[in-house]
Amino acid sequence: MYAIVLTGGKQYKVSEGDQINVEKLNLEAGAKVKLDVLMLSDGKTVKAGNPYVDGSEVVAEVVGQGKAPKIYVLRYKAKKRVRKLQGHRQPYTTLKIVSVK
Repeated sequence: MYAIVLTGGKQYKVSEGDQINVEKLNLEAGAKVKLDVLMLSDGKTVKAGNPYVDGSEVVAEVVGQGKAPKIYVLRYKAKKRVRKLQGHRQPYTTLKIVSVK
């Protein structure tokens, strides 16, 4: 059984026991969170929501917080001696899927 869930403006395909990295949620480790279910499948049938599937829920547990690897952003203007180098690390939250109902 798997579900398509929506969190942080992105969609994820999850099943029970999976760990996913999502956009940062302001929750502490061990907290439970319910995710919006867009589609649910048990292998034979598929239920699609409008926009969400009624009566279904995906419960996830927060494992921890982290930051993605650093990316460098370089902006420059040719022939003008103007350069700006910036680094960025996107924060994320790791979730473990506890149940798909």
